[in-house]
Amino acid sequence: MSRLYLGCIADDFTGATDLANNLVRAGMRVVQTIGVPNTPLDQSVDAVVVALKSRTIAAEDAVAESLDALHWLQSQEAEQIYFKYCSTFDSTPAGNIGPVTEALMDALGSDFTIATPAFPDNGRTVFKGHLFVGEVLLHESGMQNHPLTPMTDPNLVRVLQAQCRRRVGLIDHRCVAAGEDAIRARIDALRAEGVGIAIVDAVSNADLLRLGPAIRDLRLLTAGSGVAIALPANHGLVPSPQASALPAPGGSKAVLAGSCSQATRAQVADFIAQGHPAHALPVETLVSQPERHGEIVANALAWAEQALAQGPVLVYSTADPDAVKSVQGRVGVTQAGSAVEAALADIALGLARLGVRQMVVAGGETSGACVNALGIRQMQIGPQIDPGVPWCHAQSSVGPLHLTLKSGNFGSVDFFRKAFDQLQPSVSAV
Repeated sequence: MSRLYLGCIADDFTGATDLANNLVRAGMRVVQTIGVPNTPLDQSVDAVVVALKSRTIAAEDAVAESLDALHWLQSQEAEQIYFKYCSTFDSTPAGNIGPVTEALMDALGSDFTIATPAFPDNGRTVFKGHLFVGEVLLHESGMQNHPLTPMTDPNLVRVLQAQCRRRVGLIDHRCVAAGEDAIRARIDALRAEGVGIAIVDAVSNADLLRLGPAIRDLRLLTAGSGVAIALPANHGLVPSPQASALPAPGGSKAVLAGSCSQATRAQVADFIAQGHPAHALPVETLVSQPERHGEIVANALAWAEQALAQGPVLVYSTADPDAVKSVQGRVGVTQAGSAVEAALADIALGLARLGVRQMVVAGGETSGACVNALGIRQMQIGPQIDPGVPWCHAQSSVGPLHLTLKSGNFGSVDFFRKAFDQLQPSVSAV
């Protein structure tokens, strides 16, 4: 087996494919696992991404799952560890980014690491420690309305410090622009000041490429997926088109949307406006009358069985933030989310049994639930659809499946339509 340069721990399934996508595009051979494997690697790869569903669970549980992933990656002799979180830094004052970061540092004996969710290709930039989404600050981007991790402060130093016992500092844009030597000197200075974690500014891919060689020797990296573009070059790797080749697609096509983000709401509206079949789940009934779960799932599948012949179909729970908050206010955030995820997961499995072999899933929590329901344990990363979102290929409990797991905030307005159009000419048989 070749050297495993990078062992990655992702806090949700869409984020894992986002990270794997950037690594593949930059030249690494990557396998993504669903959860922590219970057997050793059986193939030669440059990086492994372990996908967890730990972003919104209790902090102590997120820490435990992340440490399990770390111990497996250490058993595979991963040379550097990468903790991947969302490019909108999704977390609460209780975590989970800070607690997981510090637990990994403790386990690795690491006295310093960096933190940056910057992903310029997707409009996520960090300037003077503040996170921007497109042209606006994080707390004006719609993320302030996130049902599970509302982000109301764009100052990442302040956000992360509230979650950490270690001091949090900043490597600002002037230092990053000065290049590798200046970044290394700043890291040394922060260490001398007793800082354990540093937010890093990045407003362009050039910034990330300057950062890459400066952090080559850190045992632990924490970031969104953007930094990944700079890491393969540290090991002499270059992009290769063969890295993203997948088997030829077939079967019916479906979209499952559970995210309530602005991007996904626009994508749902576009899909419907183009005349494609769509079925809205009765979310309030699903949440308030859990005994009707089976009936609601069966109705959705009966509708889909008739509609699939018309082309791609959409089943969605996506709603505007006020409607979501209304339901959450009556039954609680966790109960509402779990009810919807469980329904979409059962529908995903039912659709696969109906012959769907090309599936788009929108939303991190939704993706995790659907992948688990489909019995998927490992995915091959294929061609990129939009920045951070690739097609993948996996063996499910029902059979082979082409799958894309889209973070709620990612993708162009026409993403659902574009994804299926792109898969046909973009994938070559292997």
